[in-house]
Amino acid sequence: MDRAAAERERGEREHLQLATGSHAFKLRAVHTRNTTTQWGLAAQLLHWIIVALVITQFILASIADDLPLGMRKLAMLARHKSVGITILGLALLRLAWRWTNPTPALPVTLKSYEAVLARVTHAALYALIIAMPLTGWIMSSARNFSVSWFGVFQLPDLVGPNRRLYDAMLTTHGVLAWTLATLAALQALAALRHHFVMKDDVLRRMLPFTRGS
Repeated sequence: MDRAAAERERGEREHLQLATGSHAFKLRAVHTRNTTTQWGLAAQLLHWIIVALVITQFILASIADDLPLGMRKLAMLARHKSVGITILGLALLRLAWRWTNPTPALPVTLKSYEAVLARVTHAALYALIIAMPLTGWIMSSARNFSVSWFGVFQLPDLVGPNRRLYDAMLTTHGVLAWTLATLAALQALAALRHHFVMKDDVLRRMLPFTRGS
C-alpha cells in the first residue's frame, strides 16, 4: 500500500509540474502582445533595443567627430548611418505594433496636465526617433554620399546633390539630436519618479519578465 501511495503521489506531482509548465508557456505567449495593464514582450524588446541603439548612435557620432578626415572617419560615419537606418526600421515596426495592440493606461493618480504631458512627450520621442535617421539620410544624399545598410545593400538617394540643403539638414540633425537626448533624459527621470516616489508600475510594466499591477 505504501509503495502504491508513493507512486500515486509521484504521478500527481509530475502532472502538477506539467500543468504548471503549460500554464507558464501560455502566460508567456499571451504577454508577447500588449494588454491594457502591461506592455507585451515584443513592445518591451523593441523599446530597449531602440534605446541601446540610440545611445550607440551618440557614441559613434562622438567618435567620428574626433577623428581626422580619412578612411577611419568615413567607416565610422558609414556605421553611424547603418545603425540609424536600423533605428528607423525598428521605430516604424514599433509604431505599427502599437497601432495593432492595446496601450496600457496611464496611472489614474496622474493629474490631467501630467497625463497630457506624458502623451505629448511620448509622441515627440516617436517623431524624433523617426526624424533623426531621415534627416541624416537626406543630409548624405544632398552631399552625394551613399547610404548603405552595413554594406549589405545600398539605399536610394532621397534628394539630389544640394549644398544648401545639406547645410540645413546638418544643423537640423544636430538640433534634433540634442532635443532627443533632453527628452529621453526627462522621460528616464519621470520613470524613476514613478517607480521610487509615486510607487506605481509605469517603469515595471516596461521591464521584460515583470508584471504590472
